[in-house]
Amino acid sequence: MKLARLGPLGSETPVVQVDDRILDLSSITDDIDEAFWASDGVARARAAIAADTLPALPDAETLRVGAPIGKPGTIVCIGMNYAAHAAESGSEPPSVPVLFFKAANTIAGPNDAVTIPRGSTKTDWEVELGVVIGRRASYLDSVDQSLDHVAGFVVANDLSERAFQLEESGGQWSKGKIAPGFSPLGPWVVTPDEVDHANLRLRSWVNGEPRQDSTTADLIFDVAHIIHHLSQYMVLDPGDVVLTGTPEGVALSGRFPYLQPGDVVELEIDGLGRQRQEVVAHEATR
Repeated sequence: MKLARLGPLGSETPVVQVDDRILDLSSITDDIDEAFWASDGVARARAAIAADTLPALPDAETLRVGAPIGKPGTIVCIGMNYAAHAAESGSEPPSVPVLFFKAANTIAGPNDAVTIPRGSTKTDWEVELGVVIGRRASYLDSVDQSLDHVAGFVVANDLSERAFQLEESGGQWSKGKIAPGFSPLGPWVVTPDEVDHANLRLRSWVNGEPRQDSTTADLIFDVAHIIHHLSQYMVLDPGDVVLTGTPEGVALSGRFPYLQPGDVVELEIDGLGRQRQEVVAHEATR
């Protein structure tokens, strides 16, 4: 199942894609959010599809594509989770997952413009597999339980300001990760039955030139390991998002320039869809 949210920022309509039809989920849920996942929204959506009670959303193809989930309680991120990216960052591969957080207001639609933060000189892109939590996870007994708590998967751009992250950080990364709009998600949340999350190709481009090209098979810590590990330290609630790390090919490597106004960033993960973001200066958004 492919779930999305279409419409103006703050007024998105929850929808499901069935073949080439976009069906309105408003009759069964106000949003694709914590309440939707916690109330077994996917099963209710499937029942409504089977009963043919969901209307088509008029003019769906003309609407803005929003982030496919409502504002999550927590965005949890795993750093340096591909060995080659750790190397290009000047670090050894981690022996345990590296953890940081992003603010909920960093969420943006997959095609919304990316604003370079005021004072930024090193804004960078990062294509990542995002994991949406569907069931509360706390102190899981084994890795084998992890995937039972996953609602779906999503394309994410973990945008980063490297000077804020590494030079002005005081040892923590979040300063470089929490600018508004720095977590474009979507276009869809895709349920686990639709994709093989353990072997998905991830790619990114800047101005049409290839940057990243890898596969989730190269994750140091896979999805199941990450969810189990996180559950030993925190509670993951329905609707939370876990970003699993980015492969090599970012500007931090020194091989490519950082983003500038006028650049176009594109990202894609097989089976999960594609993003396209135009980069704009901070002054242009005032």
